[in-house]
Amino acid sequence: MKIFVAGATGVVGRRLVPLLVAAGHQVTGTTRRPERARTLADQRATPVVVDVMDAAALASAVAEASPDVIVHQLTDLSDEDFAANSRLRIVGTRNLVDAARAAGVETMVAQSIAWLYRPGDTPAVESDPLDPSLPPYEGVAALEQAVAEMPRGVVLRYGALYGAGTWYAPDGAIAARVRNGSLRRTPAWTSFVHADDAAAAVLTALDWPAGPVNIVDDEPATSAEWLPVYCEALGMPTPGTARHAAATGRPASNARARELGWKPRVASWRTGFSQQG
Repeated sequence: MKIFVAGATGVVGRRLVPLLVAAGHQVTGTTRRPERARTLADQRATPVVVDVMDAAALASAVAEASPDVIVHQLTDLSDEDFAANSRLRIVGTRNLVDAARAAGVETMVAQSIAWLYRPGDTPAVESDPLDPSLPPYEGVAALEQAVAEMPRGVVLRYGALYGAGTWYAPDGAIAARVRNGSLRRTPAWTSFVHADDAAAAVLTALDWPAGPVNIVDDEPATSAEWLPVYCEALGMPTPGTARHAAATGRPASNARARELGWKPRVASWRTGFSQQG
């Protein structure tokens, strides 16, 4: 198949492109940065330098590539700019869906998040409602609604990504918070997924039916559980427990993804945190 990867040099994109090429697909990958085009060419993909916020330029790029499938892996979180990431989810996704439909593309596989569910007593499944009180809701809701306009729009709700190049890597933002003493153990829930497994899920999802799917590992945990293991992997002392911290978040279930044929190679952060090279 001809596959157009928007965000091909991001954390998931740069892992995904070699998987798609190895599987025999013809890949076109986008990047906003001209200096990253060589990386895509070295991966045997066709690089396209385009800003997805430029609707006309994006439509032209998609039309020229004439893909069978568009994969949406766009984020803007390298500087922890959540407002910019929300704009990208809203405007960038809108532009990408419009470009896809204008070019006659029927299938889109898009990145979303698995930690936006309303509170509940059981691990969240895809039919559970999202929580509009959480700050990312506007952008995530706009993304998922736009992708649902596609004849076949698959939404991958990723857990917290870890691995090289992520916030949880030894040189990432979370590790920096451990080192500067600003992170504490709390009852807050997190569902994780190794970035390699997130990329592999896209390859599997090319044939999935439309709708959202949680892409998370087998062991959701509170930071009271995962933070000591993470700190041990970093060779750092475990932070103390935050006082009066309330339980927040909700674990997510990967049962649907398993039914569809995906399972995490790294089943738990317990072993994964030491495999972030």
